[in-house]
Amino acid sequence: MGRSSIEMGADPDVRAAGGVLVRKGEDGSREVAIVHRPKYMDWSLPKGKLEPGEEWLEAALREVEEETGFRAKARRELPSTSYKDRKGRRKLVRYWLMKPLEGGFEPHDEVDEIRWLRPEKAVKKLTYDHDKELIREALRRRRLPRLPWRRRGGV
Repeated sequence: MGRSSIEMGADPDVRAAGGVLVRKGEDGSREVAIVHRPKYMDWSLPKGKLEPGEEWLEAALREVEEETGFRAKARRELPSTSYKDRKGRRKLVRYWLMKPLEGGFEPHDEVDEIRWLRPEKAVKKLTYDHDKELIREALRRRRLPRLPWRRRGGV
């Protein structure tokens, strides 16, 4: 987890970015958005590949909105993950802690379901260890329990 050999030296084959989208639930607890991708039959954090000329954060915000339907505000960068994808390519994914601002989910080809879960339930539901570890790391660093916003009527 964190800075890897892909980041330190060789360029990754695939560059992707995403977000840990967190909101306050109806009961006041924090909830994390996870998405179901029917193509892979998995549960993951919203993320996707950078488009040509796109910056990392710009891609993360775009991908979160495309996959969840929520326009978001990035709060801080979280540890990146690197791994071999299904095709054996070296993939680097950079993530940001995000707050949803507006929008709503509608199923589409890439993502057919979204769930807002408490972080500990999200970890149990996520398919990939690198996504689970990212949530755990954010919790260890107290980034999810102490979010930097406290507004009424927000999402």
